[in-house]
Amino acid sequence: MKKAVVLVSGGLDSATALAVARDQNFDCYALSIDYGQRSRSELDAALNVGKMIGVKDHQVISVDLRNLGRSALTDQSIDVPITGMQEGIPVTYVPARNTIMLSLALAWAESLASQAIFIGVNAIDYSGYPDCRPDYIQAFEHMANLATKAACEGLKLKIHAPLIDLSKCEIIMLGTQLNVDYSHTVSCYQADEHGLACGVCDACRLRKAGFSAAGISDPTRYSLIYPKHE
Repeated sequence: MKKAVVLVSGGLDSATALAVARDQNFDCYALSIDYGQRSRSELDAALNVGKMIGVKDHQVISVDLRNLGRSALTDQSIDVPITGMQEGIPVTYVPARNTIMLSLALAWAESLASQAIFIGVNAIDYSGYPDCRPDYIQAFEHMANLATKAACEGLKLKIHAPLIDLSKCEIIMLGTQLNVDYSHTVSCYQADEHGLACGVCDACRLRKAGFSAAGISDPTRYSLIYPKHE
């Protein structure tokens, strides 16, 4: 079997990317990053997703980003926006997050003699993050194949971003076809310790709209603390 390192955050997109990798007959090695994120329950969800879909190994690595750049996802003093999508890059952007995660995935992939990394980034229904764009993924892949001993010896690495051109609706439909149980996933930027979603942050809004457009019942468990804005 081919080996793939798959970045698994615990959210809807990464669960779907993991299911795609498995469907493409990869032995999957899941990697989750504890970067000091506000919603700690997403790490529990990541482990549940790995068990549900079936991975060969699941590593959780701690890299505390709370002191390296301000973000609403790592700084409790910055409120997560709950009034709808805004213009520009939002305060939930975490500086260099995908670059750090992909670098760690690259290290593990090389040690496993794997030539594949899967990441669930999306350039359609997303919050404007610069490290979710196709040209970023292409640039990282180019860098990775300059940086590793394996690539110098002919084992070129491929960064797979199977969801990058899909809408949230299309992602949900794809995952449903691959038997992903989305009730195990946590997408909310400020989910509580039990994984209950707020229903009003950008991630929740995109997720709810995706299920509605797909005509699939939303399995998300919502908190009663926040008003539900459609």
